Amino acid sequence: MKVKICGLSRPADIKCVNIFRSDFIGFVFAKSKRQVSDDQAFELKKMLNPEISAVGVFVNEKISRIKKLAEQGIINYVQLHGDEDNAYCAKLKAEIALPVIKAVRVKDKESLLEVGNYSCDYFLFDTYVNGRYGGSGIQFDVCILRDYVVTKPYFIAGGLTAADIWDIKKINPFGIDVSGGVETDGLKDAIKIEEFIKKVRRADNE
Repeated sequence: MKVKICGLSRPADIKCVNIFRSDFIGFVFAKSKRQVSDDQAFELKKMLNPEISAVGVFVNEKISRIKKLAEQGIINYVQLHGDEDNAYCAKLKAEIALPVIKAVRVKDKESLLEVGNYSCDYFLFDTYVNGRYGGSGIQFDVCILRDYVVTKPYFIAGGLTAADIWDIKKINPFGIDVSGGVETDGLKDAIKIEEFIKKVRRADNE
């Protein structure tokens, strides 16, 4: 399972993931308490180990801005976390060469009915919370995914901590996305990040 540490915003965060080697990190460009500007992300990306992929997280963003960030080398993947439909995804794919992750907010089994229709490379399943696009810190019932054949690799997100890794492993996702679960008082916590990554690696080896 790949590890994505999302919502990095400080040089200390980058230093931490460089040491413990997550597979992905996330820069949140949408309105959020973890939001970074283009300039901030540019500086942070320069510090990031090149073996770690940077994911740009967007909500209903103009394609022109995403394209600019891609061309500048600030992001290696695009995560669409809003109401972007398949037409948007297809247009984006036609304009940039980066892999696209489409977030799906899961409320129940019906939430997965349209999954097969998206022009994307990965899915990210997060918790549905009315009026919010993510970062709720609330988990959804991942057992829903056991009864559904997802034809593309996917990440699991939504209120996860190191204690949830063994349950997540049972459904064998491509990756696990964590943000608030490795924070203390709203800031990334190096001890929690180390614990989370080490537990995922241990679970993969058992």
